[in-house]
Amino acid sequence: MRFLSCFVSSISKRIAEIASIGQKRSRERNKSADLSTYNLFEDQKLEKPTNNTSPLSLVFIRTYKRLQMGNISGGGHGKRTSKSMDDSEFSSPRIRLSDGRYLAYRETGVPKEEANFKIIIVHGFGSSKEMSFSAPEGLIEDLKIYMLLYDRAGYAESDPHLERSLKSEASDIEQLADQLELGPKFYVIGVSLGSYPTWSCLKYIPHRQVFQFRLQGVALVAAVVNYRWPSLPHSLIKDDYRRGLVRLSLFVLKYMPSLLYWWMTQKCIPTANVMEKNPVFFCERDMEVLKRTPGFELLSENKIEQRSVFDNLRSDMMVGFSKWEFDPLKLNNPFPNDEGSVHLWVGYDDKVVPVELQRHVMEELPWIKYHEIPHGGHLIVYDSEVCESILRGLLLSEEPVKYMPLPGTPKLQIVSS
Repeated sequence: MRFLSCFVSSISKRIAEIASIGQKRSRERNKSADLSTYNLFEDQKLEKPTNNTSPLSLVFIRTYKRLQMGNISGGGHGKRTSKSMDDSEFSSPRIRLSDGRYLAYRETGVPKEEANFKIIIVHGFGSSKEMSFSAPEGLIEDLKIYMLLYDRAGYAESDPHLERSLKSEASDIEQLADQLELGPKFYVIGVSLGSYPTWSCLKYIPHRQVFQFRLQGVALVAAVVNYRWPSLPHSLIKDDYRRGLVRLSLFVLKYMPSLLYWWMTQKCIPTANVMEKNPVFFCERDMEVLKRTPGFELLSENKIEQRSVFDNLRSDMMVGFSKWEFDPLKLNNPFPNDEGSVHLWVGYDDKVVPVELQRHVMEELPWIKYHEIPHGGHLIVYDSEVCESILRGLLLSEEPVKYMPLPGTPKLQIVSS
C-alpha cells in the first residue's frame, strides 16, 4: 500500500508540474507570436476552459488532442529539426529529403566507386547507424562490398518525422539510394524492427517503374512479425504471451505516453534497461552477445531521459506494431523473373519473435528463401559466421544448407512463461 501511495503521489505531482508548465507557456504565447507551434499546450483552436472544466482536465484534453493529431513531440522539450540545430553539431554526413528533413548516414566497406555490391542496412529498435553488422572484413574486401547505414527518422542525428508511416520509411530509403547515386542495383538488409521499412520496400519500391531494375535483393534478419497482420491464423497466435504484451504496450503508448515516460525515467526502480539482459526476451546465446555488446544503445546511458528519444521510440513501436497499410503475407514475388531474391534469416531460439511465426511466413510466401540458425537467438546479426552467410546468400545466391530447417522438425510449443 505504501508503494501504491507513493506511486499515485508521484504521478499527481508530475501532472501538477505539467499543468503549471502548460499555464505558464500559455501566458508567454500571448506575448510572443514566434514560439514553437509544437508546444503541447499552445493551440488557439483547443477548447477554452469553462466553469465546469478544471485546469487538470484541460491538460488531459489538450494532450489527447495533440496525440490524435500525430504531434508526439513532448511539450517543453522542443522539436529537434535541422532548423533548430547548426550543421556543426553533427559529426556524420546527411542528406536533405524532399520534405525538408535531414537523414544522417555512415559508409563502410570498400569505396562506393570500387564496389561490386552496394547494400543499405536498416537498423532496429533503439539502435542507430553505428550498429554492428559482423561480417568478416576479408569477405567485404574480396567481394568489394559497400555498405550504407543510416539513422532512421528521429534516431541519433536524423530529424524526426511526426507523420512516420510504412510509406515514409520506404521513401527515406528510396531517396537515400537516389541522392547517394547507388547506381542500377542495390540491396537492402533490415534487422529486427528495421524489417518493417524493409517489408515496405518490397511493397512500394519494386512497383515504381523507375525502380523496377534497381532493388536487387532483400534480406530480413530476425524480422518482427506484427500480430495484426490479417493473414496470421488465430490458432497460431491465440496462446502467444507476446501478443498480449504487444497489445498492452500499444495501449499504453497511445493513451498514456506521459505516464510511461515518467515510469521509464524515475530513479526509484530501474526500468529503462528492462529489455536488456532479460532472459524473457533473450536466449543464452543472446545473453552472451549482450555481455560484450550493448543491444539497445538508446536505452542505456540514460539517453531515454531525453523526451525526443522517448517520443521517437514510441512512434517507431506504434508504426511497427499497429495496423499496417498492407498484408505482407499477401505480397507477390517482387522478382518473378529471378532478377533478385528475398531472404528471411531467423534464430531457432529467438524469444522475441517465435520461430513458428517465421515458419508460417515461409509457408505463405514460398518465394522467400528461408534460413534458420540452430541455437540462434534474436541477435544473430552479431554472429560473424551468420553475417557472412547472409551476404553470400544475398549477393552470390549461395545456399547455406546447414541453416535450413530439418525435414519433419516439430513446431515449438508456445508457452506463457
